[in-house]
Amino acid sequence: MLRDEINKALEILKSGGVILYPTDTIWGLGCDATNAEAVDKLLKIKNRPADKSLIILLDTDSKLQSYFNEIPEIAYDLMEYAENPLTIILSGAKNLATNVMNTDGSVGVRIVKHDFCTQLLQRFRKPIVSTSANLSGQSSPKLFDDLSEEVKENVDYVVDFEQESRTVKTPSTIMKLSPGGQFEFIRK
Repeated sequence: MLRDEINKALEILKSGGVILYPTDTIWGLGCDATNAEAVDKLLKIKNRPADKSLIILLDTDSKLQSYFNEIPEIAYDLMEYAENPLTIILSGAKNLATNVMNTDGSVGVRIVKHDFCTQLLQRFRKPIVSTSANLSGQSSPKLFDDLSEEVKENVDYVVDFEQESRTVKTPSTIMKLSPGGQFEFIRK
């Protein structure tokens, strides 16, 4: 079943579509982070202003250099030793759709430790956008059952995995890291 769901989600991502999928944190809306049209479609579904940056997911920190010009050494340690999901905002993003990045060229990145996401990312070989699966301004859904019908109806594919889970997940911690290694917490 997991393999089938990965194959279906992969097909949608490759065709520029938007998926609704489980992550290591909460349910997310996702698309190809290198495809500006797919990102626009995702932003429309979410009714989110284009000037708010998004988070990308990667399956391994060895891919960071493909998408960021400069990665402070501490970033690797933070990602490796974080006990809970950690999103780090890094500057100097590259090789991503411009509408994924903040106006200052930064973007949040999280290395996922989640079976479905990791396998999907390994097969897709590109970063995937991850943003909470709610309409802009509404609270983030803690369970699949909390998702709005409007969101479900507007995506290209709803992943049929972990929908029955009753494990309440929370959004990731977000930390902004400067090229010099200084950091600030954006969300704890």
